[in-house]
Amino acid sequence: MSKYGIVVVSFVLFLCFCGCGVERTDKEKVKDCEFTVLEKGEIPKELGVLIEERKKKSFKLSYAEDGYLYIIQGYGKQIGGGYSISVQDLYETKDEICIKTNLRGPKEKTDGEGESYPYVVIKMEYMEKEVSFLD
Repeated sequence: MSKYGIVVVSFVLFLCFCGCGVERTDKEKVKDCEFTVLEKGEIPKELGVLIEERKKKSFKLSYAEDGYLYIIQGYGKQIGGGYSISVQDLYETKDEICIKTNLRGPKEKTDGEGESYPYVVIKMEYMEKEVSFLD
């Protein structure tokens, strides 16, 4: 093997070893969070205004008021109605609060009449942590 070949092989091996390290993630669950899913009439007025402004497109929002943290995920304009949103996971890590939600389509097929703007509002005790929305 020539000097050039040895240099190339050495460089490739170096890149492989650099990329093969164990990556530590800070998304490791510390504990599950206690929360309540709010009905439309339970949402604070100012938060309701923010949701109305954003609801036509997908959005993710966190909002704090009176010792509570509100986590909101909207799925934008949907054809028809009958959608539901499930909270698959909501937990605390060392540095953040992680949430994963899922939009479920209507149980019955609709004819595409009308439109809806499904979103979920979660209320929990306030924590001084960033909110991370998981896919």
